[in-house]
Parts: sequence; C-alpha cells; structure tokens
Amino acid sequence: MSPLPEAVPFFSQWETPDMTLAVLAEGAEAALRRDPLWQCSGAETLDEYALWAANICGMACLKMILAARGEIVPAIELARRCTGYGGYVVNESSIKGLIYAPFVPFVKQEFGLEAEVMTNVATGEVPAILSRSRFFIASVSSSIRWPEREPPSKGGHLVLVTAASDEGYRFHNPSGHTAATQANAVLAPSDFDRFFANRGIAVAI
Repeated sequence: MSPLPEAVPFFSQWETPDMTLAVLAEGAEAALRRDPLWQCSGAETLDEYALWAANICGMACLKMILAARGEIVPAIELARRCTGYGGYVVNESSIKGLIYAPFVPFVKQEFGLEAEVMTNVATGEVPAILSRSRFFIASVSSSIRWPEREPPSKGGHLVLVTAASDEGYRFHNPSGHTAATQANAVLAPSDFDRFFANRGIAVAI
C-alpha cells in the first residue's frame, strides 16, 4: 500500500478515545457521563454529549477530513449544523442518522467539500473511488474492531477509508477500542468485505 499523501488526524467519536469498552459494557449514556473531556465535543451539556456521542461516527469522520486540511471543528457542533440540513432527526431520547443525502449539501455549503452518496459499491471498487476522491466514508459493521470475528450484520457504523489497494484497506475507526483498531487500521480486502455494507460517501477536499 502506498503511503498517504499527508497524515490524516484521528478523532474518536468519544472525546476520551479509550472509553469504547466501557461504552459497550455499560451503554453510551451511562459510560460517557464519566468522560472528563466531554466539553471538548461542542456539547452544551453533559446530557447533550451523552445522547449524541453514540450517534456521531459520521461527524467524527467529517472532523478528521476537515482536520486533514487544518480545520478543527468539534463533532457535536458538526452534528448540530448537519441536523439543520436534515442529516439527523432528533427527539428527546433518540437520534436518527446520519442520513446520507442531506450530508452532501451540508458539507458543500458549510465547508466547500464535494461529496457523493454511493450505493451498490463492490469492495474492489473502493481503490478507484479513492483515486477520484480523497476519502471514502464507508458503512460497516461496528464489530470491524474485532476482525477475527464474524459480524452479526453489515452496516450501522461509519469509518473513514484513507487508502486502499490489493494489499489492504486503511481506515480510521471512530469507535476502535485500541490504538491499533482506531487510527490507520488495516484489513485485507477480503476481511474488509465481510463488514462492508457496500455503501458510503465519497468526499473530495
């Protein structure tokens, strides 16, 4: 796999990146109330942070994309702005999203990014997508953090694919549970395929 043209910063969807196992064990709203860095998220209250953090893998991916060009925007601030375009549907106790279609005008109008929703994407097509776009936000099973396991289903979580070739697919996983499964995780194409839901969003900067 060829090296990345530039380093892509990693950000977890939790402000304290090593909280993934606690979130899985206790649930996000309980575990994340102990996150000492929650105010860095852009949330106005701890309640807002605890509600949002489990739903912002897509905004964590966007935060990484923006950081690659030197712009740092808190993830929940991004989510709040994306909601204004219809990217999330929010009520008092639940959040639906990321909804892909509104994400495209959101990133175009707010950040000047070109994005394209892509479906029916074969795993082998990802390298060509990255040759045209700098990034691919891929829908995968959240159990991709444990590549030795068989996923119960595909999709439901988003990771940021930064490089792909026959040698391996490199990605940042906002809910990885160790350093090796968070930044620059690498899977063989056949292993990535087991988790990939064949859809995502290509993003150029």
